[in-house]
Amino acid sequence: MATKIRLKRIGRRNRPFYRLIVIDSRKRRDGAAIEQVGWYNPIDSNNSYEINNERILHWLGEGAIPSNAVKKIMKTEGLALRWHLMQQGVDEKEIDKEIKKWELNRENVLASREAKRAEKKASETVPDTEADKPAEDAVSTEEEAASDAETEESIEEASSDNTGEEE
Repeated sequence: MATKIRLKRIGRRNRPFYRLIVIDSRKRRDGAAIEQVGWYNPIDSNNSYEINNERILHWLGEGAIPSNAVKKIMKTEGLALRWHLMQQGVDEKEIDKEIKKWELNRENVLASREAKRAEKKASETVPDTEADKPAEDAVSTEEEAASDAETEESIEEASSDNTGEEE
């Protein structure tokens, strides 16, 4: 039997929620599943999910093929790396070492992403409040000086025209 590990949509309209299931590849998306191996909530800000790693590895060993969405979830969990190393024939101790390295690297990557987001938010808020005000004040002062000069010139021209006509 050709099996797939894929998402089964549940939840109401505009509020999707998915179950990770093992299903015969010939069945429809929301058909009867062989086994439920986890869930995924795309609405949550953290894109929360929970998967049963042991059962997914079991089904991958049986020949199940994960969908693209499930592959993405497996990558974020580190399960894709574990499966790859198992396919290479690496022993369990080496796999555990590699997974620990991956977890440390993953923490660093997530921390750097969070720092970039915080830096971006800070740079977006600073110009609006502090940096633009002095620049706007300088521009408005220059504009006021220029308009005052133009007003004085127009008054002088008007007065010289009036004086010339009266004479």
